[in-house]
Amino acid sequence: MKLIIFGDVVGKLGREGVKRMLPLWQEKLSPDVVIANVENIAHGKGIGVSQLDELKLAGVNIFTGGNHSFTGKNAAQILNDETVPIVRPANAAEGLPGRGVLIYSLSSGKTESETDDKLLVINLIGQVGMRQNYDSPFHEIDRILEKFGNETPYKIVDWHAEATSEKEVMGWYLDGKVSAVVGTHTHVPTADARVLPKGTGYISDIGMVGPHDSIIGVEIEPAFKRFKEQLPSPMEVAEEGPIEVNAVFLELDGAGRTLKIEHLRQVVSS
Repeated sequence: MKLIIFGDVVGKLGREGVKRMLPLWQEKLSPDVVIANVENIAHGKGIGVSQLDELKLAGVNIFTGGNHSFTGKNAAQILNDETVPIVRPANAAEGLPGRGVLIYSLSSGKTESETDDKLLVINLIGQVGMRQNYDSPFHEIDRILEKFGNETPYKIVDWHAEATSEKEVMGWYLDGKVSAVVGTHTHVPTADARVLPKGTGYISDIGMVGPHDSIIGVEIEPAFKRFKEQLPSPMEVAEEGPIEVNAVFLELDGAGRTLKIEHLRQVVSS
């Protein structure tokens, strides 16, 4: 199985970046599944129906989230719609909209005689440096794998966390238990893509898809006021300039182990 997984897609430029690069990478790499983190697709914070439709038309199959998954006028409706292949952090508070686990069938639209390969997609959120108090992602992943682990050998975890130490701990904890642990949230790509000893692909952070000339996706000048003068200032998504596109390409064997993980990065004009 081959997959392309995009990091946090930020605003209009992020969506444009996916539309620009995905056809080229599809032609070159022939992925079976395309996944994108979409918690920032609507004006840089939250999700929306039209923005999801835009990415669907671009070729994205599955959507993952994070701490902004519940932001947006129609967020609850989208997350509760079982026809939408979207997950939000599984260890978020009980009773919130949506689900944290998705079993995706690659044979959708094929005849019953063809192989029904399935992909288990899990979304987790970290506890270190987050504003909300989330349940333990480690206890949650144990419960998830106990319940769904035998459904398929192909298991992908979008690990939406702040601290690289916490991210690495989860990667090693899940080595040999899942196909890959891919980090999102910080918007900054890390240079540590690797296959762990027991066959789990890992990267601390894929990096964002969004405005290249920005501070993790938002305008630069207001950040000076926040950090230098310690005064509040609006955080508006940058909407001009080149677009950086970050993703990973994964190739899995029949047992669900990662054979190859490659970080994909391109800067394109808007």
